[in-house]
Amino acid sequence: MNVIRCAAAATAAMGLALGCTAHADNCSGYDVLVNQHSDTLESARDHSLTTSIDHAVVMTDDAKSIWNMTTGRCSGVFLATPDGKVAGMGFCLRKDKDGNTASVSWDLPAGADKGSWKAAGGTGKFAGKTDSGWWQPVVNEGKFSIARWGGTCK
Repeated sequence: MNVIRCAAAATAAMGLALGCTAHADNCSGYDVLVNQHSDTLESARDHSLTTSIDHAVVMTDDAKSIWNMTTGRCSGVFLATPDGKVAGMGFCLRKDKDGNTASVSWDLPAGADKGSWKAAGGTGKFAGKTDSGWWQPVVNEGKFSIARWGGTCK
């Protein structure tokens, strides 16, 4: 997978999404992302650094979840190494229909097919959240990607 495609897939997931095992999850859903900007610096053959900014929408399996239909942007940085592994990390900033904001940090270990996420701050109903979990890319069509996510939401 090239770095930009991996970046888009990882960015998709990073929105909320994000390891915990499936049976421990009490929140789950999909993160849909559309890439707005990517920039890749290639310092050597197959060794590069990519930054990415995406528009994102979180959809939850439980329509009553506070995370459902939160929208915003995610930003990340990805390092691709000559061994073909990609690592990434970044943040998402989202808001709900009432204007409450939530930030999420995410990461993707080098060569992993799943990443992790955790709430990093927020206002209103997102203030003080300690939610966290896993995410995994499931669709990657160039500038459009979807990630499945799950975790523990309190």
